[in-house]
Amino acid sequence: MAFNLINWLLGFFSLDIGIDLGTANTLVNVRGKGITINEPSWVAIDKRTRQPLAIGTEAKEMVGRTPANVIAVRPLRDGVISEFEITQAMLEYFIGKAHEQSLVPVPRPRVIIGIPSGVTEVEKRAVYDAAMSAGAREVGLIEEPVAAALGAGLPVAEIRGSMIVDIGGGTSEVAVMSMGGVVVSRSLRVAGDEMDQDIVQYMRNKYNLLIGERMAEQAKIAIGSAYLLPEEKTMLLRGRNLITGLPEAVEVSSVEIREAISGSVQTIVDTIKDALDEAPPEIIADLMETGICMAGGGSLLQSFDRRMVDELKIRCWLAEDPMSCVARGAGMILENYDALRRLLVGLERGSTRHS
Repeated sequence: MAFNLINWLLGFFSLDIGIDLGTANTLVNVRGKGITINEPSWVAIDKRTRQPLAIGTEAKEMVGRTPANVIAVRPLRDGVISEFEITQAMLEYFIGKAHEQSLVPVPRPRVIIGIPSGVTEVEKRAVYDAAMSAGAREVGLIEEPVAAALGAGLPVAEIRGSMIVDIGGGTSEVAVMSMGGVVVSRSLRVAGDEMDQDIVQYMRNKYNLLIGERMAEQAKIAIGSAYLLPEEKTMLLRGRNLITGLPEAVEVSSVEIREAISGSVQTIVDTIKDALDEAPPEIIADLMETGICMAGGGSLLQSFDRRMVDELKIRCWLAEDPMSCVARGAGMILENYDALRRLLVGLERGSTRHS
């Protein structure tokens, strides 16, 4: 009884937070305040001491510009932790930054973190341990497509079927849901990062031009597309000529960028087709009415929804503010914890729903 009272008091006074711990960006949703932090998942560290020197936006600015003793890294790869201590430091920074906005000292927070649906027990445990070490008093894990569906406002608790496609930086998540549970899900480690690498490789092969990942990402955002554009665009890409070793700028068109990323886009579309193929016919009938919701930063690729409609023959629509859907969904669980806690993933129970 006393323990429950203490827990209730801690919950009442603490700044509980939902975190979308993404490969590309980390978003923090503070209960009662909404999304207060949206920064790149980058950390600049001293090579010798392994101590963080900058985190988030400041660290991303340093990418490709650091001196020999400093390295800028992304501690998450393909949606999972690859550098445990650095991820812990990054989480500490974001949790601390969220608490800085409070005028009075507050207890350690309850933290809900979004994880890809295809992760192993070891990868789940790594996220849990990193959050606990970073200062959380309690950690809940939720599969990203479920959180994204909540954040996008899909009727996940209803008997009617709904479908979400969440394309992030490291992973693409596909889930068909009904009655508060996942009927079919797919987790694919092909997403925005893979498209950036495609563009880097394309420029290398076609123009002997070595460009950085940031330049590739800029090209993808500015002129990249998944389907024919009403008006094709061009852009200057700057890098180093691999033959002469000298700086060079090459003008590329949106047609070329579309060709560069076509393999990754097709892989994502094929994965969605696989999920639809496995869905029960009654749910397919529901989806033909409700359509497929697209979330995540990768879904902002120009004309992606048109490409999906063309290939899948089902209406596809973009969620409101697609990049923040997972963080908003995690926040909704904190707001209505007792009713929605069943959507959280246990550490002991392995997920068998993914391919």
